[in-house]
Amino acid sequence: MADKKILGFMGTGVMGSSMAGHLLDAGNEVHVYNRSREKAEALIAKGAIWEESPAELARKCDVVFTMVGFPADVEEIYLGRDGLLAVAKEGELFVDMTTSSPKLAKRLYTIAKERRAGMLDAPVTGGDRGAREATLTIFVGGDKVDFQTALPYFQIMGRVVKHMGGAGNGQNAKLANQIVITGTMTGMCEALAFAKSCGLDLGEFIEAAADGSASTWSLKNYGPRILKGDFAPGFFIKHFIKDMKLAEEAADEMGLDLPALSVTRGLYEEVADNGYADSGTQALYRLYDPQEDRAPHNPHKSAV
Repeated sequence: MADKKILGFMGTGVMGSSMAGHLLDAGNEVHVYNRSREKAEALIAKGAIWEESPAELARKCDVVFTMVGFPADVEEIYLGRDGLLAVAKEGELFVDMTTSSPKLAKRLYTIAKERRAGMLDAPVTGGDRGAREATLTIFVGGDKVDFQTALPYFQIMGRVVKHMGGAGNGQNAKLANQIVITGTMTGMCEALAFAKSCGLDLGEFIEAAADGSASTWSLKNYGPRILKGDFAPGFFIKHFIKDMKLAEEAADEMGLDLPALSVTRGLYEEVADNGYADSGTQALYRLYDPQEDRAPHNPHKSAV
């Protein structure tokens, strides 16, 4: 098609590589950049075009997707000396799919508009499995017209795509989503520790509970991983801590007290301090594992 857009994707890590791969498999021309080129080699082998910098990516593409780690990374790749917005073209669309700060999302939107470009904040949930299977949920903030431009590509990468309102509201929705997950993850890990201490068969327990009122995505997907001792990251603990801190900061600005969120963040900081920062979020279970060589764990001591 004459109007087919050239796509860029920056950030080809655990989730980004799968997401960019789906865009490529759908027949799109996809240019890629990552700080570590080796993480993009599989995509390059499939036909993706490597670019040497964020600026080169922006110069050659019509729609640029970014999926990096932390708000500081987002700020650097968009606003740095060789950043995306420094060379933004009129009519170009940028889509940040990192879970980041709502305030930063609004700032990037304003700067993009000054350059006559579009900007969406579109964080995702679903982890590595959702990225691989293209079943992600995508929360989108920004102008409706830009959302409609990006929608066909979102539908390639995800299953549920929702326009949540103006700039920053994609991030707000994702942070609310993370608050839900904090409760389900602590509940799942404590339930498994309790069931194991009672002598229950954990596989049988998960199978039974997952079909009842206690059914959660975390129990169905992370419970079996825990039983296998699989703590590989579908979503890094260090990134989950970042998300919880962002939610706390936003809540503080609204004068909203979220004590359960603060307790959970303290628990995750403890497990990160024990060497699991780069493990998957299911490694929270290590705090409760009776085989761990530590004194009985008191969850309240970590609350701040």
